[in-house]
Amino acid sequence: MIFKSGLPIYQQIARRLTDEILAGKYGVDGRVPSVREYSAIVEVNVNTTVKAYDWLAQNGYIYNKRGLGYFVAQNAPALILELRRKEFREEYLPDLARQMKALNLTFDDLKEAFSSLSLD
Repeated sequence: MIFKSGLPIYQQIARRLTDEILAGKYGVDGRVPSVREYSAIVEVNVNTTVKAYDWLAQNGYIYNKRGLGYFVAQNAPALILELRRKEFREEYLPDLARQMKALNLTFDDLKEAFSSLSLD
């Protein structure tokens, strides 16, 4: 995994796992890889992955069954989707609006641009 500077690695790992949950790679009540397995996948120290899993568990995305591992929480997909929408509104939309204003683009221009995109 290639990491970005400026954002703690454990947060980037948590983001990746929540993206995978949202994409359906791990279903509700489905087991996610163990800390050691995921550490090997993303090629980081086990302690960093432990920190990511702890954060995910504290925020209700995964839960631990003692001796069995971590599993996707029942409401995790809805929580993740809500978080991603909030991030979009707060981080990406204001930037898009500023760029549209700077380029003198209208919402019709934006609709036209979106209709020509292949989103598959």
